[in-house]
Amino acid sequence: MSGRAALTRLTGNGDGECGEKDCPNVYRTATGSFVVQGNVSDAFTPPRGEGLVEVPESVLKEAFRALGW
Repeated sequence: MSGRAALTRLTGNGDGECGEKDCPNVYRTATGSFVVQGNVSDAFTPPRGEGLVEVPESVLKEAFRALGW
C-alpha cells in the first residue's frame, strides 16, 4: 500500500476548522513519522528535497488530541 491510503489521518475528520475538506492536515506514517499538509510557505529556501508548509495551530492541537498527547 502506498500514497495517502498508507497514512493515518489525525486531523480534518469533521471537527476542526476544515471539517472533512482536503486542507491543512497531519498524517502519521506506519513508521511513526508525520506528514504535514498545508499551504506552501516561502519563509526561506529549505535544503534540496525538503519543503515548507504552514498549518494553523488548531490543526496541530487536533493532531495532538488524536494521539492522546
